[in-house]
Amino acid sequence: MRRPKGIKTKKSVSKRFKITATGKVLARHAGKRHLLSGKSSKRRRRLGEVKEVHHTDVYRIVANLPWSH
Repeated sequence: MRRPKGIKTKKSVSKRFKITATGKVLARHAGKRHLLSGKSSKRRRRLGEVKEVHHTDVYRIVANLPWSH
């Protein structure tokens, strides 16, 4: 079956976010790529965790992922 023209997944969004089965949007923290020696161990640990995206941003993310929900 052909997909309707114009509805495409934003690949950059699909690589950054994950939508759970219950509809929550998860993302990784920013700031864990470089300059890590200046950050405390507690902060580095916390940056490694996956977090739930704030509810005000969910609509824009889900709109760019038409086939994920």
